[in-house]
Amino acid sequence: MTACVTEDAAKPDARPDPTALTIAADGSYAARLAWHESSGKWFPERWTLAGPEPYAVPLPGRRPEEADTRLLPLADGRVLIRRRAADRHALGLLYPTGPGTGELPLGTVEAAELALLPAAPCGSRAYALAPGARSTVLWLVHDGRHSPAPGKARTVPTCVAEIEGHCTGGVWLDRTGRLLALDQELGGRIKTVVVDLERGGEVSPLLQITEESNDRLLLADPDSGLLVLRSDAAGHDRLGWGVLGSALPVRFPECLRLPDAALRPFAVQPGQALAPESSAVAFRIDAVTGTWLGVWRPAERRLRQLPAPRGWLAGTGLWTADGELRLPCVTPSVPCGLARLPASATGARPQAEPPGGLPAETRTGADATAAGGLVPAGIPDRRPARWVRVPSTPLPATAPTQAPPPPSAVASTAFAQAESVTREPYGVLAHPSPYRPVPLQQAPLQQAPPTAREAR
Repeated sequence: MTACVTEDAAKPDARPDPTALTIAADGSYAARLAWHESSGKWFPERWTLAGPEPYAVPLPGRRPEEADTRLLPLADGRVLIRRRAADRHALGLLYPTGPGTGELPLGTVEAAELALLPAAPCGSRAYALAPGARSTVLWLVHDGRHSPAPGKARTVPTCVAEIEGHCTGGVWLDRTGRLLALDQELGGRIKTVVVDLERGGEVSPLLQITEESNDRLLLADPDSGLLVLRSDAAGHDRLGWGVLGSALPVRFPECLRLPDAALRPFAVQPGQALAPESSAVAFRIDAVTGTWLGVWRPAERRLRQLPAPRGWLAGTGLWTADGELRLPCVTPSVPCGLARLPASATGARPQAEPPGGLPAETRTGADATAAGGLVPAGIPDRRPARWVRVPSTPLPATAPTQAPPPPSAVASTAFAQAESVTREPYGVLAHPSPYRPVPLQQAPLQQAPPTAREAR
């Protein structure tokens, strides 16, 4: 059969991702491009998440926004905006001013591409990457300081460092905004490096499993030191985890491999100091049958698969320190909603709970040997997730639910990861030296056959 593609269909989709929502570093605000039904145009929209009930404030400018406009909410309620203007990128700060929108220009950056990085952990500074032919420039586009002159920026974009190779990603490793992890491509290989912003952009290696592997950092928790990464050292992409500065090898859990499904981590539970194995991680799971939610903890060694709430802006959300997972949602009746799942449903350990042993279902089979080198980890929880609208907490029977994911996508969670978990001793700093790379070259690699999704 021959498929005919029209000229319009061959063009790239100029519409922004309707699920794209960026959350501030402290979880207080969020921002996205929203669609205006009457005008048929896009405009910035800021969400307030820190109050008793979420609400959205439109921030329309004098003209509609383009599809490639990018937004970054800051902890003070302002929204940094990046607009493309020919071969330049114009930057500014948006804020509500009664019925209108105020804007503070921040200057321009001349570059072919300019990617905004996640806001620094302080919530006020903002950085951007401008990749070039042989190097990547790291820009400080906003330093968080207020100008004494009304309507003027205190600083203009400043070049912080020029890093060899093509750099992407951007993950903060500490709470002060000093250590920034980037995925650096050199000689056709991708390795994660650390950029020390207090040492003039000094670069040091972080992830190096093998010389020939591509190793990328996906997520990091500065409190516990938990790292979530992706590597093809085993011959195909695998999700793994390690601890920043730890002498323990990185693990590649078998439960994070689903047939014909792709997993992407998007949030990690904060506040789990010295307990990386207790930090809960939320995953977006995409398959042909749809998109749903995954929750995993290294200590539990299984992936909990839960149906997503209606209207979830897939791939966005945040954890509270007490283990509650909150997901932004948009429906025709609720244009700005926040669904939440308590710690009892996700298996997350509250911040106030003292560190203890592994769960009973994990300890039972931890030393057992199952067929194929897998260890049973109990029956996965297939009960429907009970999502609760904020701010009220109705009875579980009144909470909106969805049907659980198809059985074929859940079946693989009935097994534990093949590797045992060796916990860090409590009372000893889990990551005393932020400059020491994780010893991933010692990681046990399993030459398991790739799944259908990994082989593509």
